[in-house]
Amino acid sequence: MPAFFYAFSALGYDSPQLMQMCLATSLATIIVTSIRSVLSHNRKGAVDWSVLRGWAAGIAVGALFGVWVAASLRSRELQAIFGILALVVALYMIFGRSHWRLGERMPTGPARWALSPSIGFLSVLMGIGGGSFGVPTMTLYGMPIHRAVATAAGFGLLIAVPSVAGFLLVEMPPGGRPPLTIGAVNLVAFGLVIAMTLITAPWGAELAHRTDAARLKRIFGVFLTLVALNMLRKALGW
Repeated sequence: MPAFFYAFSALGYDSPQLMQMCLATSLATIIVTSIRSVLSHNRKGAVDWSVLRGWAAGIAVGALFGVWVAASLRSRELQAIFGILALVVALYMIFGRSHWRLGERMPTGPARWALSPSIGFLSVLMGIGGGSFGVPTMTLYGMPIHRAVATAAGFGLLIAVPSVAGFLLVEMPPGGRPPLTIGAVNLVAFGLVIAMTLITAPWGAELAHRTDAARLKRIFGVFLTLVALNMLRKALGW
């Protein structure tokens, strides 16, 4: 999502609804990447379909609520929200420990109905898939990391599909959007990112497999911290 923000800003699109367009376009790309990821993980039997079915409605409702909130805010306010949430995720990546637990099995009942919409809601406000909040939630409740990552790909689809449908109905000011923008989704940026993802994904996967998982997590945490702080700086007008 930050890549869209910096690219659109550099091209001179700096309307009060800039962040809505960045969130929507980012989530549109997640539909494609999540489908590929779910199919790949499912071939290995790693996706927990019972969790996906049980959490689907709550995640989708939270995602739609996230669209409603995002559409009502200005770009600077969304920048601040993104910066704060990204900083929280980054700190967990850097300092989180694999042995931390909130429980030994995925919650049901009221706890599930509190957590599942929260994952959808917060993910939409960051323009991300299900990994950043879904994976920590599942591992904190005892799910093995590889199964959590696979299942979180399904979370991404549950977040992206309803939220993009909502963002397609958001009205953007004519002078503040690039050509080929439907609602808040820019088709040009969407197409470019999907094309680049298809080209570079194998390289990224190979690099990730060569790097120690804990080290890779902390490296990305440091990178995300810098992105979050820069977004907060822009939100404050510094």
